[in-house]
Amino acid sequence: MNQPKRYLDIVLDIRKMISQEKIRPGDRIPSERELAETLKVGRSTIREALRSLELLGLIETRRGEGTFLSDHRNHQLVEVLSTFILQDNQSQKDVWETRMIHEISAIQTICGNESACQLPVWDSFSKRIEEEESFLREDLVKEIMVLSGNRLSLKIWLLLAQYSGNFYKSRVTMDETEMIEDVLAAIRQQDAEKAASSLKIWIAWLQKESKKDDDDT
Repeated sequence: MNQPKRYLDIVLDIRKMISQEKIRPGDRIPSERELAETLKVGRSTIREALRSLELLGLIETRRGEGTFLSDHRNHQLVEVLSTFILQDNQSQKDVWETRMIHEISAIQTICGNESACQLPVWDSFSKRIEEEESFLREDLVKEIMVLSGNRLSLKIWLLLAQYSGNFYKSRVTMDETEMIEDVLAAIRQQDAEKAASSLKIWIAWLQKESKKDDDDT
């Protein structure tokens, strides 16, 4: 006899059905009964899968109307992670390290692309530093993530940054401009090793400053 479908399989089946039927955010998804009949599983299993999707904000139930697909950009994954999963120090450290892996990979990808390294955006950031024009740290790092061309990595990074990167929302200070210039110079020179090393130095400094601020408060 076939083993009962695992819970994760049901979630993936629902996701596949949504894609195949071209259900868009705001559209109604099939009912519990319809899903159970189509996927040939019990309604209790479907209900459990739907509850998890609703917890993450991926679907929403409207009394008397049914269940609808939510806009994925508004889902509550970050809140779920911070509330139930990422409470201990080791988990927070893991978030930092995972985010940094994506950032380092992105900058290495850019350095392997001559056209990306010659884009005027890098000179633009250098000019703003030279003229002491402040900008958000997030602007630079997000530019790196976007120009790497990996959309999945960008989405993951955006989630991680929301949880662990509050300092990215702050503006660049004079104390860190030299570190940022090292990153920009290495990118222009297509020196992946130097660019990654310079980025790590900057991130380590930001971590230290962030911890210092937490200790002060």
